[in-house]
Amino acid sequence: MKDDTIGDFLDQLAARVPAPGGGASAALSAAQAAALLSMVARYSTGEKYAEHAETVRAVLAESETARDRAVQLAQDDAAAFAAVSQAYTLPKATPEEKAARTAAIARALAGAAQPPAATITTAAHLVDLAEILLPISNRNVITDVAVAAELARAAATAARLNVEINLAGLTDEDARRPLLDALAGVDELVTRADKVTAAVREAISR
Repeated sequence: MKDDTIGDFLDQLAARVPAPGGGASAALSAAQAAALLSMVARYSTGEKYAEHAETVRAVLAESETARDRAVQLAQDDAAAFAAVSQAYTLPKATPEEKAARTAAIARALAGAAQPPAATITTAAHLVDLAEILLPISNRNVITDVAVAAELARAAATAARLNVEINLAGLTDEDARRPLLDALAGVDELVTRADKVTAAVREAISR
């Protein structure tokens, strides 16, 4: 997926195939958010920004890492969903086959929930970085901080849906608990991203 053109990815997304789908799209939204934050950091260097140089360097390093992580999560999501589809094709003619199929589906659903849960975590970190950059970045690219926050917000809310649909088929409480923990922070993330956007809109309206 990392080496696909945008057109190739969109063609795959539009096709009648199980993956890539919403989970990969969510992760790629996070990747775009990370890339924008890297761009803003690179525009916020030099003598004028010397006071915050160390912070900007740290944000740049973290946003680059987050971008790589998000792209990997998009690939992981596609692979995990393919495993779910495969589990549903297992035979169920005998009680033993039914039991094996049920167990395989449960394992696949638990696995499929992991990439979007990790996407939520990555998106939350990107909002952290947007909040850090907002007051110290180059004013000429301040809107890109808000766009990054909006993309991180979209990544988290979209990934939440993918976690929730997989949770619906999980009964193992040990498997459910960390996923529910990941979901618990999404509303706060949305609020924080909205505040970044509101601050940027206020700044550009002056």
